[in-house]
Amino acid sequence: MAGVPLPTLRARNDPRQYDDLADAWWDPRGAFAMLHWLAEARAGLVPAAARPGAVLVDLGCGGGLLAPHLAAKGYHHVGVDVTGSALRRARDHGVTVVRADAATVPLRDEVADVVCAGEILEHVTDPAAVVAEACRLLRPGGRLVVDTIAATRLATLVAVEIAERVPGAAPAGIHDPALFVDRDALVRACAAHGVELRLRGLRPRWRELAGWAAGRRPAVTMVPVWTTAVLFQGWGTKGVGR
Repeated sequence: MAGVPLPTLRARNDPRQYDDLADAWWDPRGAFAMLHWLAEARAGLVPAAARPGAVLVDLGCGGGLLAPHLAAKGYHHVGVDVTGSALRRARDHGVTVVRADAATVPLRDEVADVVCAGEILEHVTDPAAVVAEACRLLRPGGRLVVDTIAATRLATLVAVEIAERVPGAAPAGIHDPALFVDRDALVRACAAHGVELRLRGLRPRWRELAGWAAGRRPAVTMVPVWTTAVLFQGWGTKGVGR
């Protein structure tokens, strides 16, 4: 139609998509709806702060969706991301923001009591480098929490071919399945830096998902499952002396 600009076509995993979708971060029924549900599940693996002034570093923080789920846990929430438009949203929700690549964060060693890397490892070309940086930032005895997408054919089917057709599940083109994460390699990378990572699968509660799709529910609970072949979480503690 004359006068209506055509949408810009981006390559898969192009970070400029986050600028295109900047207004969607805090829309609970928008393009990033599922990221809200995942943020709540991620926060469930974060313990209450054990000391005054405890710091949580949120790698790939996006628009700061983890913030409301941490509010009662006692952390100073530091969000790291490369996308300025996302960081502005995060700052609006009380996050102290740092614009940086997740593999080269300008923070001192062992600054964090918790490091979260949520839905970031499947977007980087060198997840081992991000893991190394996360562990560098983490204090001995601190907790690492990750969630990401497995490098499997099933994950490509579910997270790309299906999810990109479901409103709120995944924006079209946001993932490149070539970057999905090898679970064994992730566990080995964490172990190399003193973190014994435990894994479990994750999926939406189906009845709630149906209710959300029908407009009857504001959100969906993500629940643990035995298979890690699609979405999965990982958590572990950095050994003392590392």
